[in-house]
Amino acid sequence: MNFNKLGKYSAVMALLAGCLMAVSWTTWAQDKAANKYVGSAVCQSCHEEQYTTFTAYARKSHSYDSILKRIKGLTPVEVQECYTCHTTGYGEPGGFVSPEKTPELKDAGCEVCHGPGKIHAESQDPRFIVRKVTIDVCQRCHIEERVQSFRYKPIIHAGCH
Repeated sequence: MNFNKLGKYSAVMALLAGCLMAVSWTTWAQDKAANKYVGSAVCQSCHEEQYTTFTAYARKSHSYDSILKRIKGLTPVEVQECYTCHTTGYGEPGGFVSPEKTPELKDAGCEVCHGPGKIHAESQDPRFIVRKVTIDVCQRCHIEERVQSFRYKPIIHAGCH
């Protein structure tokens, strides 16, 4: 065996591996930046049972209604504050903008807990969605002040799955 050739072969393989990793990282970073919110209805085609349960039992699947019930007494700034927890992705790239511009995101949907779903929906690759939801996700909205004011508490899954 010619170790000199093996050395060159190993160097070439290492170089190729490095290039592939760089391309993979670049692709992943671009994908991450391109990932957008798509709305819960998109999840339905692959996750029919979860979608049915979510829309039937999870109050957040109809959370925009809560804003509509109180909107008369709220300032525009207060309404926008409500959007943070009662819609999907408000204030984030590709998230809720308004009921007219992004009606598919007007409720707190699947992506509030599982993250933007565009790439996952297109690729069906589980790496592009949050699969293990923790209580930290719930506590973005279910903070102590809101728990006391609105008498709700964070419950992982809360009728969603």
